[in-house]
Amino acid sequence: MANDILEGKAECRPPHQTTPAEGLVNAVEGTLADFLASQIAALDAVDPELGGFARITRDLVLAGGKRLRPTFAYWGWRGVVGAREPVGPVLPALGALELMHTFALVHDDVMDESATRRGQPTAHRLFAARHNTAGRLGDPERFGSSSAILVGDLCLIWADQLLAQTALTSATLFAVRARYDRMRVEAVAGQYLDVLGESQPASWSLDRALLVARHKTASYTVQRPLQFGLALAGPARPLTSEPRSDTELIDNAYHRYGIAVGEAFQLRDDLLGVFGDPAVTGKPAGDDLRTGKPTALLMLARQLATPAQRAELAWDPAGAVIPADGSGGPSPAEIARRAEVIAETGAVAEIEALIRQRVEQSIAALDAAPLQDEARAALIDLAVTATHRPA
Repeated sequence: MANDILEGKAECRPPHQTTPAEGLVNAVEGTLADFLASQIAALDAVDPELGGFARITRDLVLAGGKRLRPTFAYWGWRGVVGAREPVGPVLPALGALELMHTFALVHDDVMDESATRRGQPTAHRLFAARHNTAGRLGDPERFGSSSAILVGDLCLIWADQLLAQTALTSATLFAVRARYDRMRVEAVAGQYLDVLGESQPASWSLDRALLVARHKTASYTVQRPLQFGLALAGPARPLTSEPRSDTELIDNAYHRYGIAVGEAFQLRDDLLGVFGDPAVTGKPAGDDLRTGKPTALLMLARQLATPAQRAELAWDPAGAVIPADGSGGPSPAEIARRAEVIAETGAVAEIEALIRQRVEQSIAALDAAPLQDEARAALIDLAVTATHRPA
């Protein structure tokens, strides 16, 4: 599928180049592991229970994942500074993005009552199980949710602390923080719209679903990390004879590329949420259909559906998931049937077309930007691999 994304434009695409993805991920994870070890030691000294809490948080941070946000930030930075600049000084900033990501994932899982993430129990389920095993008083589910919220809060604080360790001038760090803060605000805004959509699915629309994707996913997954990386590069460096113009051109290219790839990334997530293989995605298939989340996929299916199909896709408030314990909702058979109806409407093919369109737009956005060649090739490759993936 990835090979088909630029069908008809193969001659315009540079040959595939191997990026230092594995080395970058290892470097970021090493930075995170060292930072988290010191944080665990500090909390251990206060109380062993706090040390245990911090270790669980560390395990969640280091539990795998694609590390896309540090990767996009790295190439956003590398696109300006070139291949010779050592990455060591900016590794804390790249690692901070992964801590922020863990904050978002853990809170998102609480809000969605998700049972698994990356093939493992979600944070709130993990803490609830430990509450049961320890024979503590009170509701295990409440304890699990409360603990998971605190895990997310701690990761967001740790992200700030790790970012502050980046070896930057005060002026550069101020510019980086401005990008970082905007990214956080947009992620929270997108998450609120996502929650709001679940509470009024009947009044949602495809445009509104794409707006959520733009803020919840595109902003903090691709667009803002790229611009964060640009800010990490510091004051404008002349790639041509007009350094200020260069910076503006790159910033604009990252903006357009980031929105397009980020939306395509979310559209792929929508498809995987319904049709993905749980053994590969690490999450149950059909969770979005179980909760009635008004994704772009579902909104498009309703637009394309016949009256009979639309009736089958209609949301029944009487059968909604009960937030207190995650029970209720449609049966597995009903979820499977809704997935079949979505496919029958042609919505899957339309979403695939939207993904291809956005990938093409993202690559076109890089054309006029005065980027380093290695970074341009890596971003073109990422535009395809990040949006055509099995998990």
